Amino acid sequence: MITKWFFTHVDRRGSIVIALLVAFAILVPLSNLLLPPTSAFHVPTYLVSLIGKYLTYALLAVALDLVWGFCGILSLGHGAFFALGGYAMGMYLMRQIGPRGVYADPVLPDFMVFLNWKELPWFWHGFNHFWFAALMVVLVPGVLAFGFGWLAFRSRVTGVYLSIITQALTYALLLAFFRNDMGFGGNNGLTDFKDILGFNIQANSTRCMLFAATALFLALAVFVTSFIVRSKLGKVLVGVRDAESRMRFLGYRVDRYKLFVWTISAMMAGIAGALYVPQVGIINPSEFEPANSIEAVIWVAVGGRGTIIGPIIGAVLVNFGKTYFTAAFPEVWLFALGALFIIVTLFLPKGILGLYGTWQAKRKERAARRRNDEGLPSSERVGPIAEPQAAE
Repeated sequence: MITKWFFTHVDRRGSIVIALLVAFAILVPLSNLLLPPTSAFHVPTYLVSLIGKYLTYALLAVALDLVWGFCGILSLGHGAFFALGGYAMGMYLMRQIGPRGVYADPVLPDFMVFLNWKELPWFWHGFNHFWFAALMVVLVPGVLAFGFGWLAFRSRVTGVYLSIITQALTYALLLAFFRNDMGFGGNNGLTDFKDILGFNIQANSTRCMLFAATALFLALAVFVTSFIVRSKLGKVLVGVRDAESRMRFLGYRVDRYKLFVWTISAMMAGIAGALYVPQVGIINPSEFEPANSIEAVIWVAVGGRGTIIGPIIGAVLVNFGKTYFTAAFPEVWLFALGALFIIVTLFLPKGILGLYGTWQAKRKERAARRRNDEGLPSSERVGPIAEPQAAE
């Protein structure tokens, strides 16, 4: 019964990806913790953290694909929701430092002591509890997205205008979080984390736990996105993407559908940011850079928007390339990224997964044509058409 319900809401490709992510969540930590470093199957700790970071980017890409690929909302500000979730987790991690900081203050983080803050700001209260921080990880991006979306979608702001406004939103947050008097560490941000849930954040076991949590949350995001897309709600979202005016004429409250999926997507991006911070060890205002949101759009475009699985592939491949190029050829990376975006736009409009789907469709078409020809008598088979002879 449960299996039938699962496959009703997740297609075969999505179920395979979910199974692989669950397997990674189990096998990679076991490989790191149980196998000796000399083993060919041992995954070193640095690689666990690196792949975990890629998976958080993949989760952000899936969140963006939900609104862009299936609802037609091109967001250039999803990096803001990612960063807000990261800051919520970073505030919890800073509260766990306690007297082990440089200034040994049991309440105030080091940057507040350095800036001569006398007491903890009101919005920092509660972040010494993990459950409160976890709630803020989804609530803060969700509330911001709901307020922004309610104003934008009710005003029927669409297309490039909405994209520009989302980019302006993340840039405004960038400027705000750079200020020291905001109480978020200014330019330096939040760092020097010690513990998470009482475990040493630098320990191999903790790194593996964070990796497993990231893989499982990504699998959950794939399931939730597939559930939404394959439901009646998903059919309406696709209708809004392809013909918004017609959906309005049919009586659908388009703004409500867009607001719902926009808020859900922002919450998913916040979770991605919260999983990113403890694995990277820092969160600062640079995460609000509009370029980060544009990179996320490139991940989705490269993998194939509107496919759920494609954005995961795009996020992992592009960030792997970024890791390689920024180490081997740091001055070439931005040119390579720009060239990649141009190539995808001109030659791969459906992304990698779309290209694979087109190839599969042509292969099946050729196979069906060949079977059809083999089943016909030789006199009825269609041969090559002779070229017409020129009149003499």
